[in-house]
Formats: sequence, C-alpha cells, structure tokens
Amino acid sequence: MRASFLAALLALSTEITSTNPTVRAIIGGTAPQTARLAAASGLLPLPQADLFEVLVALRQSDDAEVAAAAEETLQSQTADDILIAAKAADTAPLVLDYLATVAVAQRPLQEAIVLNNRTPDRAVANVASLTTDAAILELIAVNQQRLVRFPEIIDAILANSARSTEAERRAQETRREFFEKERGAQQIAQELRARGKNAAAEFFESAELRGLSADDAWLIAEHIEVSDADLDHSWLPAERYEELADETPEEHAANFKRVVEYERVEMGEVPAERVTLIRRIMFMNVKDRMKLAMKGDREARSILIRDSNKVVATAVINNPRVTDQEVENIATMRTVAEEVLRLIGMNRAWARSYSIIHNLVRNPRTPIPAVISTLPRIRTKDLQNLSQNRNVSEAVRRQAVRLLQAREGH
Repeated sequence: MRASFLAALLALSTEITSTNPTVRAIIGGTAPQTARLAAASGLLPLPQADLFEVLVALRQSDDAEVAAAAEETLQSQTADDILIAAKAADTAPLVLDYLATVAVAQRPLQEAIVLNNRTPDRAVANVASLTTDAAILELIAVNQQRLVRFPEIIDAILANSARSTEAERRAQETRREFFEKERGAQQIAQELRARGKNAAAEFFESAELRGLSADDAWLIAEHIEVSDADLDHSWLPAERYEELADETPEEHAANFKRVVEYERVEMGEVPAERVTLIRRIMFMNVKDRMKLAMKGDREARSILIRDSNKVVATAVINNPRVTDQEVENIATMRTVAEEVLRLIGMNRAWARSYSIIHNLVRNPRTPIPAVISTLPRIRTKDLQNLSQNRNVSEAVRRQAVRLLQAREGH
C-alpha cells in the first residue's frame, strides 16, 4: 500500500503545477466524482490557468464520463483563451504540451508555444514536426540552447519538408558544432566562460562527461560553482572507489523515490520543478552524482545529501562551498547516512559550533559513539532535556543522566 501511494504521489507531483487545493484534489483523484465531473464540464469557478490544467489532466481520466466531459469543454474554449494560455508565464507545462498537439496551422498559437519558457522541449519538438510554417521553424532554430538541450528538435526541423533554408542552416550548424565535432563540449564550454561560468565550463570540458546526455550536461552546468583547483580529494581513499559501481535502472528509480519521499516528510509538498530536478540528478550515474556533490551549488547539495550512495552523500560535506548553516540543517536530518553525521561530528571546525553539535546529539540517526563523545560539551539545560527525550536511544539518555549527576556532585 505504501509503495503504491508513493508512486501515485510522485506521478502527481510531476504533473500538478497549480497550488489551488481544489485543483490538486480534482487532478489527484481525492475529490468526489461529482466535483471532478463538474470541473471537467467547466462548471467550477476556476481561474483560466487552473481550468486548462484541470481539463488537460482530466481528459486522460480512467472515468470515461469525466474524460469525455473534459475533452468537450476543451474543444469549446475560444481561440483567444487558448492563445492567452499559450503566452502566460504561469501555464502548466502539461497544458503547453497539449496545446502543441492542437496548434497545427495556427501561427500565433505555435509562436506563443515556442516562445514560452515553460513549454517542455518535447512539445517544441512536436511543433517542429507538425508545423507547415517555415517562419515557425526558423523561430525554433534560433533557440540554440534548447536545440542543444534536446537534439530531437534538430531532427524534427531537418525532417520537416516545410523548413526554410535559414532554419535548415541553423539546425545543421548546431548539430555540427555540438554533436558532430570532436570539440563539441569545448564549444559549449566557451559559451559558458563567456557568461562568466568558469567552473561550469571546466566541468563541461571534462572527459568524464562524454557519457552524459546533452540535457544532463546542461543541467550540471547550471548547478556547478566549484572549480577543480578548489577541490580536495583526500577524503576519498582509493578503496572506496568500488562503491561507485554502475547502478541498475531499478536502483536509480528507488533512489529518486527515496529522495522525494524524504523531502516530502521533512519539508512538506515538493514543487513539480524540484521533483523534475531530483529525477534528472538521481538518474545520472553515481560517479557524476559524486562530482556534482563536490562541485555543485546549494540546490544540488540539498538533493545529493540524501543520496542512498554514502560516497555521494559524503561528497556534499566535502564540497568547499558548503556552509555552516547547511551543516547545521544536515545535522537535524533523519534521512541522511549515519556516516555523514559521524563525519560532521569529527570535523573540528563544525564541532566548535554549539548549534551543530546540539543538533547532532538530538538526532537519533547520529551513531551512538559519536553522541557519547559529544555529550560532555552539551550545556546542562540541554542535557536535562536530552535525558528525557524519547526520540534518542536509551544509551544516550542514560549517559546524559550520568553527566548531569556528575555536574551536580552526585
């Protein structure tokens, strides 16, 4: 039951963009059938963006009556309303994906979909395949970053007989520069350096990245902030490299689900954009995740600290940009590897922070030996609270009592 619930949660998190509780209940299937049917029929007073998201989601409902009503309501939407949705910055990617399939021979709609930053790359590829408008293909071909990130768009442009000479030229140039030249990664690195992202460019030039998809490589580049010169590899002895062995697709999926569930438990609702980022990071191979943990920004670190691979999680606290505030938060987490908590306690700099060691001794995940060795530095009042804390082990509570008695002269 728990596994199926989590699977459903993850599926919904990747689809529902609206923060409206009513919308989330309708799409998520927790609303009554009458409410879902009313929504599918367009009878609920919803903002236009929410209405479109509900209708597009419900047209795929297992309930035939709801699905048919949603499809009918979608067909009744005016061209102006559809165009407004295609242009809006808050339109759900799911809706833009749908609109891309109905935008054939409608230049304003196609143009709006192509220019909307929230439009999924696959939807742009769909427009590139279906459009008969050469100007739209040129507009798509101009966005080189999107073409590099999702090369299927290049294939779609070149396979479309309506393409203009200009669209074909741009698509072919992008393919040659980024996918056919031996120095394709160097070309991307040069662009990153021109934008002042030297650490990202350095990472992109690494031979170890040749196995990554262009999409994942761009993702990494956006979250890299540490250069090789700032790294210290001494924390990872050679004998631990065997822990970086390749993982199966099932292991990748389990790691992804684990991280999302832990974030949900600790922080509540996980935004769709965050789930997407977690998915892409967790489906990278373990060596690249370790690299990203060592060199990535705060957002990447906050995801990888929960990685099931201990080497990856440990790499996060060996990232030279990790802050005391981050470590203080990590010390409270009950979803990180015990080894991470043990290493935090062993770090002299962090051990000087009372907030960090106080969090460590209260965390039931912290190894008992690490807690026992830290207890003498805990203030008497906090020690008293710890002695009555049922979330920590009996051994820790007993030791806290002994220290209290010793301080009181018993």
